[in-house]
Amino acid sequence: MARLIIGTCGFQRARKLHYENMEALEVQQTFYDPRMEKTFTTWRNEAPESFEFTVKAWMLVSHEYNRNLWTRLKQPVPGDMRLFGHLKVNEATLWAWNVTLKAAEILKAKVIVVQTPPSFKFSTANLEGAIKFFSSVERRGKLIVWEPRGDWWDRFESLKAVASESGVLIGGDVLRNRMPPRDQNVLYARLHGLGGVEVNYKYKYTEEDLARLAAIVEDFGAKEAYIMFNNVHSYDDALRFKMLMSRGG
Repeated sequence: MARLIIGTCGFQRARKLHYENMEALEVQQTFYDPRMEKTFTTWRNEAPESFEFTVKAWMLVSHEYNRNLWTRLKQPVPGDMRLFGHLKVNEATLWAWNVTLKAAEILKAKVIVVQTPPSFKFSTANLEGAIKFFSSVERRGKLIVWEPRGDWWDRFESLKAVASESGVLIGGDVLRNRMPPRDQNVLYARLHGLGGVEVNYKYKYTEEDLARLAAIVEDFGAKEAYIMFNNVHSYDDALRFKMLMSRGG
């Protein structure tokens, strides 16, 4: 059985409760603006050493300019806003990646999650661009997990090509049958609720859903499995899944 790391995408309860009852937290603040060094230092210092943070990469890495998203920035961003996002290998996006990497180091995160939007559609140019980006960026020992949204999941061989040629891990919502290549030693599942086109954050997982999730994890056979709930009931659902797995699934 894989070593299970169960947690939530973002704090849903007091931080102390997460530290006591979960194994991990995927930090969402880094997606909007990772320039929060004091906050991240506080979190790392107050959490048990065994508690694991993972980091969602800055939107400037994955998403092209969006007026609504950019209102979440804490500070101005240097350069031309049109140069950022969609895994471009240029000075602007690589700067944004390095800021993300700095936050990951403060939090002692092992994993950085890059979630690209549906607008980053499959194409030969984007396939080559993803391979180039993930092959080019500095890692400093971090694992990079790529969760593509949109039509990439209809091009599974292309996802496998990005993984094999760049060393990135593929992550996704395994309860929506978005499964990574079987040869991955690490499974990173982001669970966004069922129903809807790609996400349904209001969804509360049923006992049958959680039993199916346990079977998926066991069948995949990874050495490590990150199970990260990303719905409004994430804390409760994660606790219920932990209880299920403690009883042997």
